[in-house]
Amino acid sequence: MIKLIVLDVDGTLTDGKIYLDNMGNEMKAFNAKDGLAISQSIKQGLKIAIITGRTSILVERRGKELGITDIIQGCHNKIMALKELLNKYNLTLEETAYIGDDLNDLEVMSLCKFSACPKNSASEIIEISHFISSKNGGDGAVREILEKILKEQNLWKNIVNNFSSTAQ
Repeated sequence: MIKLIVLDVDGTLTDGKIYLDNMGNEMKAFNAKDGLAISQSIKQGLKIAIITGRTSILVERRGKELGITDIIQGCHNKIMALKELLNKYNLTLEETAYIGDDLNDLEVMSLCKFSACPKNSASEIIEISHFISSKNGGDGAVREILEKILKEQNLWKNIVNNFSSTAQ
């Protein structure tokens, strides 16, 4: 059973584009459907973490909005960061899913029980992934992957029921 889901950011939660203006401001676009799936996964008891090689105030802000408490940025050794998370929560690689898109995710993804990626990921990532989203990074790929995990663990129906009962 998957208990921890680790997300990369650029190319996974976003389209991979980094917008910089002349004043040094950075912009990224996050998909609201990904966000809903992340926040609802946390409400279902799953641990969600971000491990990313870049550092961005936007990632910290978006992660906190969604309820993600483990946001590891500027990470150049994703395996070590993952091991620290596993130790923190007393979990194993067998209980871990990793969603990434590029070569810097390759080694860490290959260690996890379940790895998944957006459809526009690097070919090497696609080759090792257990599931390839029909969507590109930043375009709902994380939502599709989380929905698959939650359905396999019979948790998606709880989310749907929560929204159905509030609509009545």
